Amino acid sequence: MQAIAAGTWQSPPVLVSYLVVAGGGGGGFKSSETSGAGGGGAGGYLSGSSLSLTSATTYTVTVGGGGPASSPGTNGNTSSFGSLVSSVGGGGGGTRFTAIGQNGGSGGGGAASPTNGGGTGTSGQGNNGGTTGSGIGRGSGGGGAGAAGDPATGTGGDGGVGLASSITGSSVYRAGGGGGGANNGAQPAGGNGGGGAGADLTLGVDAVAGTANTGGGGGGGFWFQTGGTGGSGVVIISSPSAAASTTGSPTVTTSGGNTIYQFNSSGSITF
Repeated sequence: MQAIAAGTWQSPPVLVSYLVVAGGGGGGFKSSETSGAGGGGAGGYLSGSSLSLTSATTYTVTVGGGGPASSPGTNGNTSSFGSLVSSVGGGGGGTRFTAIGQNGGSGGGGAASPTNGGGTGTSGQGNNGGTTGSGIGRGSGGGGAGAAGDPATGTGGDGGVGLASSITGSSVYRAGGGGGGANNGAQPAGGNGGGGAGADLTLGVDAVAGTANTGGGGGGGFWFQTGGTGGSGVVIISSPSAAASTTGSPTVTTSGGNTIYQFNSSGSITF
């Protein structure tokens, strides 16, 4: 305890490391006979150390859900740690008649159409979705936390790679973008970090959803092949001292002398 005024005492702040990943964007749902939908962008990715918390204060943890596949794909939902850190949901992938990918933490991929831009990522949280050349019948990849989504050229675009964090004691990639929809027998890959693969009409396979609790974007669809839902986000807090209490049933582990709280759903924590 440290004195701050005569007769007044205040506990020292608690310094923690954090990782806050928002929900990934949904891939574009189906599209048209001649064009693939864009992959969903990854949820916004924010990490840091030495975040100062006030003792005996309860901090609300919000874990954003992934956006569903739709036309265009729906953006993922925000994840946050109290009022201190907030990451933006990933952008949904574009479709044939709403071809521009949605803006988000990382932008959604553009669909095959004359209007074909990828969505814009949020500075410091993610990257842009890929673009699709006019007349190209495949969708582009959603952006990831580590790289932009690939453009669609002769094939559908792969999702952008995510980022690796060792906050839990081992290196894990999260926030990869979803692959775009294709029709040439080569299913576009999701970005490393939970991004879902795109659909392929020739193979007759639907897009893959983003992996839960990674913030990965969902893959884009193509005509009869549907798009994938974005993966839910995650909030991880690492502290040299154990929390006084939590709600929401976080997974609790230890590494390097720190206690680590991984929230796969919303809750709260008090130090």
